Amino acid sequence: MTTLPLALTQGDPSGIGPELTLKAYAARKARALPPFFALADPAQLARTAAALGLEIALREVAPEGVAAVFDTALPVVPLGLSVQGAPGAPEPADAAATIFSIERAVELVAEGKARALVTNPIAKNVLYAAGFAHPGHTEFLAALAERRFGRPFRPVMMLYSEELAVVPATIHVALAEVPRLLTRELLVETGVIVAADLSARFGLASPRVAFAGLNPHAGESGAMGREEIDVIAPAIVELRARGIDASGPHPADTMFHAAARARYDVAICPTHDQALIPIKTLAFDRGVNVTLGLPFVRTSPDHGTAFDIAGKGIAEATSLIEAIRLADRMTAR
Repeated sequence: MTTLPLALTQGDPSGIGPELTLKAYAARKARALPPFFALADPAQLARTAAALGLEIALREVAPEGVAAVFDTALPVVPLGLSVQGAPGAPEPADAAATIFSIERAVELVAEGKARALVTNPIAKNVLYAAGFAHPGHTEFLAALAERRFGRPFRPVMMLYSEELAVVPATIHVALAEVPRLLTRELLVETGVIVAADLSARFGLASPRVAFAGLNPHAGESGAMGREEIDVIAPAIVELRARGIDASGPHPADTMFHAAARARYDVAICPTHDQALIPIKTLAFDRGVNVTLGLPFVRTSPDHGTAFDIAGKGIAEATSLIEAIRLADRMTAR
C-alpha cells in the first residue's frame, strides 16, 4: 500500500470542520486511520482544541513529513493565511483561506504528494459573498481538475455506505425541472462514469447499476408518465450495449429493502431525494459523499457546516472518519 498521506481541507473554519478534524485525529488508533494532514491555519486549530478541551498536539510539517509525526501529533500543512471567524459566526474574509485549502489539496494530489483529498464542509453562501464563481464544491473541484490535468471532467456525486450506494442523476433542482433535465444522454453518461469508477476504485469487475423510475410504480407502463419509456429504458438499453450491467427502471418504493439492495451495487435515481432519503435513513451518520469522474479520489462527510452547533463540542465525527477510511480504501488499489 502506498505511504502517501491523505490531504484534509479545512472547510469553513467557523463551522464544525476544525472540531471534526481534531476528533478524527483523536480516533486515529481506534479506527485504524491512515496518515492524513490538515490544510489549515495551525493557530485556529490550536484555538479550537483549547476551547473544546481536546489535548491534541499539532505539528507544522511539509507533506513529506506527515508519516514521521502522525503517531504523536496532528500534522498541519500551513496555508499561510490566518482565519478569524468565530465558531458559528462565518466570516467572508476567511473565504480566501477556505478556497485556497481546496486548491492546495488538488495541487498536492496532482504533484504526487498526497494520494487523495478529503474535504471538510463549506458554506457556499459565504464563498459567494467573497466572489466565488462556482455553483458548489464539486463543480470547483472539476474546474481545478481541468486546470491541472488539461481536459474537462464530468463529476458525479455518489453517496456511499456499506449498506447502500446511490447516485442522484439530478441534484439541487426543483422537482418541476427534473423531467426536462432527465435525458437519455445524461443517464448514459452518468451510468458510464459510475460503472467505470466502481470498477477502478472499488474493485467490482462488473458493477450492477440499478435505475429507479421517476414516476410512481415506474410509470405503470405509461399510465403515470412516459419518462420511464421514453428516457430511462432507452438509456439502460444503450448502457447494456456498452457492456454495463444496467437494470430497471425499477419502482423507487421497492428498491431499498434489504433483499432488493442485494441485487445491485449502486442505485441511480432521477431525483435528489429519491437517492438521499434511503441512504440517510439507513446510514445517517456513516454516509460518505464521493465524487466520481475526477482524475483523483475525493470524499467528504455527508453533512454541512452545522454553524448552529459549532464550538459546542458536540459535533459527531463519524462521517468524516468514514470519509477518510473510504478515501484510503479507494486509493489502496
